[in-house]
Amino acid sequence: MTVRQKSRGVKQLAREPLALTIAGHDPTGGAGATRDLQVMAAHGVFGVTALTALTVQSTQGVQRVDPVDPGLLGDTLKCLGDAFGVSGIAGVKIGMLGTAAAVGVVADWLGRAGVPRDRIVLDPVVRSSSGAELLEPDGVRRLVEELLPVVGWVTPNVDEAGALLGEAVPDREAVPWAAERIAALASGLNVVVTGGHLDPPEDFLRTAAGDERWFSGQRVEPLGRHGSHGTGCAFSTALLCRLLLGDAPPEAIAGAKAFVLRELEGN
Repeated sequence: MTVRQKSRGVKQLAREPLALTIAGHDPTGGAGATRDLQVMAAHGVFGVTALTALTVQSTQGVQRVDPVDPGLLGDTLKCLGDAFGVSGIAGVKIGMLGTAAAVGVVADWLGRAGVPRDRIVLDPVVRSSSGAELLEPDGVRRLVEELLPVVGWVTPNVDEAGALLGEAVPDREAVPWAAERIAALASGLNVVVTGGHLDPPEDFLRTAAGDERWFSGQRVEPLGRHGSHGTGCAFSTALLCRLLLGDAPPEAIAGAKAFVLRELEGN
């Protein structure tokens, strides 16, 4: 490769949106930061990471979680912020945080980092799909009180919506009510309640302006490498990518749903 070719490669990279994922590490690549990077690459977005935890898990369940020291997480975020600057980090995806201390570190960094709120997507991971607790109750409280006010998007499934509100969301008819209550927890918050636990799997959007809309979906037999493992991670990351690429919110959600469907179908 010539010097000129290398220079063109650097310039091309500089034109790609750069996004940060703050999430745990899944050794299978089916969820967490590794999955986020895959989704970002598929959308032409360059991804960087700040890990919150190391896990021992597979598509069958989570066996062990070792949180990253909060000081190390804070140093990683500061390092990335110093390296790329406010204008360099176009957006942030937040996944599993693991501890209340990590929630505080991330909220504090975002409050000072200067990334536009409408380009920060929080997937509020509280439990794994196999039922393992991934954020203790104090962490959920701090997430609501400290993190929701500094993000622009939150994408809970029905169970996670219930955890944020402190009461169950019993059925599809209660989803708009839940989205409205979550949106009221912080001003300027767009809420997408994902419908993987519903039949059919429809998603519901409530924008910060109060507009509401259902997005239809279809249940398919997962044929991809990871089955249905990590679909919440993939959806929220794809949503961020679509927003960074210029989609309006409805188009970004529709595009993210279509991306996840293609992955489930093994395409």
